[in-house]
Amino acid sequence: MSDPMVHRARLEAGIAEVRRALTEPEALRTWLAEHVEVDLPHHFRFWGRHTPEGEQPRQRLLRADDSGLSFVWPLAGKDTTVTISLSENDTAEGATILTLSQTELPGFPDMLTENSSLGWMHTFWALAVANLGEYVEGRELTPKCDFTTPVMREQVTVAASPQAIYDSLIDPATFARWFGANIEVEPHVGGRWAMGGFEMDTDPARIVALEPGARMAMRWPNGMVADWELEGSEGRTRLTFVQSGFDEGNPPYDAWMGWLSGVAELRRFHEVPDWRPCALAVEVEGMPDGLLTSR
Repeated sequence: MSDPMVHRARLEAGIAEVRRALTEPEALRTWLAEHVEVDLPHHFRFWGRHTPEGEQPRQRLLRADDSGLSFVWPLAGKDTTVTISLSENDTAEGATILTLSQTELPGFPDMLTENSSLGWMHTFWALAVANLGEYVEGRELTPKCDFTTPVMREQVTVAASPQAIYDSLIDPATFARWFGANIEVEPHVGGRWAMGGFEMDTDPARIVALEPGARMAMRWPNGMVADWELEGSEGRTRLTFVQSGFDEGNPPYDAWMGWLSGVAELRRFHEVPDWRPCALAVEVEGMPDGLLTSR
């Protein structure tokens, strides 16, 4: 197991509002979990279908104060420790910097192959923090992952044209802005699509469907397919995103949550005036240089 995983995010709300969203049951049931039990400073628990190993509450609160909270979360037989800290954003009045860490998680190479609750935590928190940001900004949330089903299909509406959304998916420079990762693309059916570039990803996805302004689908060597379909009306686009081609007895929830967290930022990228990314930095032991962009 690696050093702690760390996520840093910029939330467009003051510390008091973010802390309320982190500790009030009604707010937590909206952006984080199906079921919540909070009684500070004694209990901070969440469980249900949107929580890994969510059959029952597992968390044990260690600390909760004005600057954040920490709790033990047993997963896959290990006691992991989650720490969430809040601080003022020195460069943006009224914004909050959230720093979230979790111990006992696999490093980057193992994360790609370990399809377990520990391996899911990196993208679980990416999606959860994205939805926390949407909540405190008063925006519609991105769908959460349902760990009780292998079905991976969601629809969202984006206030932008289908062509603008398509360009955001296929153009490497635009993709890097909203998703926060570098890609290299051969934009034709049969072409390669590689996260981090062709030298870094030597076994990349292949584009299996490409209709400018309407659809893009990619298939990875393991058979998994990510399919983006776009349908526009009156300056808005209905984005249908489907992940398929996997073993339904062992669904790739980590990849699904990673894409959903990207969908959250894609919507903000096209809808928020003077957009700035929510996610600022991700630290995972062994992550290759050049995979993520600097924010």
